[in-house]
Amino acid sequence: MNDTYSELLIKKEVTAKDKMIKVLLIALIALMAVAGLLITPLAFIAAIALGIAAYFVFPNLDLEFEYVYVNGELDIDKIMAKMKRKRAKSFELSKMEIMAPVKSHRLDYQNQNTKMKVYDFSSGNSSHKIFAMIISSDNELCKVLLEPDEELLKNIEKSCPRKVFVD
Repeated sequence: MNDTYSELLIKKEVTAKDKMIKVLLIALIALMAVAGLLITPLAFIAAIALGIAAYFVFPNLDLEFEYVYVNGELDIDKIMAKMKRKRAKSFELSKMEIMAPVKSHRLDYQNQNTKMKVYDFSSGNSSHKIFAMIISSDNELCKVLLEPDEELLKNIEKSCPRKVFVD
């Protein structure tokens, strides 16, 4: 058996936007609870509704991405709050056009396409080496942002040697 396998876990960094959403939701819940005590009991209903919304929003702000590469297929799972796993996307690398660092000149032609759907499965840290993969998925051209390690990059390069650039 010559199966090629790589697995990598990338934690998405918390952005200022994520922090603001958390602070605003918590502040609104507290404000509605106080208003429920002092002004009208109907504000308690709003506080409960905001609490339910927070229950669904907060896990989406604590994300990790797991890349699993097996024999020419890349599966990306989204792990929310280290509790819930969901398949984000699956890619067959034989449909890949090119993979190169985001700032590479090799992507200049593809970057002109404004209709291309962008999937960001990276940590969001601009100091890390982020790669862009241009691939056809679901009958549309997609730009997938990844943060592969050396092993994953070598395995992808083995399956598509003329399409992967590490410059």
